[in-house]
Amino acid sequence: MRSVSTNAADTDRSDLTARARVRDAAVELFGRSGFDVGVRSIAEAAGVSPGLILHHFGSKQGLRETCDEYVLHRIREYKEQAVQPGSANELLLTMASVEESAPLVGYALRSLQAGGDLARSFIDHFAADAEEWIAEGVRAGTIRPSLDEKARARYLTVQGFGALLLDLTLNPPEDPSDFAGAMRGYLSRMGLPSTELFTQGLLTDRSMLDAYLLYVSDPPQL
Repeated sequence: MRSVSTNAADTDRSDLTARARVRDAAVELFGRSGFDVGVRSIAEAAGVSPGLILHHFGSKQGLRETCDEYVLHRIREYKEQAVQPGSANELLLTMASVEESAPLVGYALRSLQAGGDLARSFIDHFAADAEEWIAEGVRAGTIRPSLDEKARARYLTVQGFGALLLDLTLNPPEDPSDFAGAMRGYLSRMGLPSTELFTQGLLTDRSMLDAYLLYVSDPPQL
């Protein structure tokens, strides 16, 4: 099995601790092959013994929790470094195009599929970020205001990632490790209809919304 690539947080593989090598190997293998990858395969990729993994992390679950924390931390760093606000898909495409961060994208997508604490934290983080840049658009007059800005931001986040994951399931890339290619394929299939819906809308009047609000107790007001 080939050795795994080095992540952006570690500048020189020769200086990596055994713990960091195991973490990096696990992130890449989990992202590429799913969370059923065994400890022995991770140890082989990291160049350590399976016993050393148990020594550092206690169990495979302990290793998974460490990977969760690391990936979420790194993705948050990428978000903080971004000069302009943008969609989650734009961030993932940018990250997937950078060799050292591509394993983070794979791991994040696998985690969203599997659910759990990382998936919830990931979505919460992006929904909060979306709420901020949408509010900026509302203030600038480029985005219509919503009856519930927080709910709209969360819906857009969940809808965006849900569409991405379903599309990748229906159109799996030939190379599972080519996350940049997978993201570009998704955008080529979904770019036009999603942009059209965002800019032109779908319905020609708000009668459906008005009917819905009749059945909502204490409906929100603009």
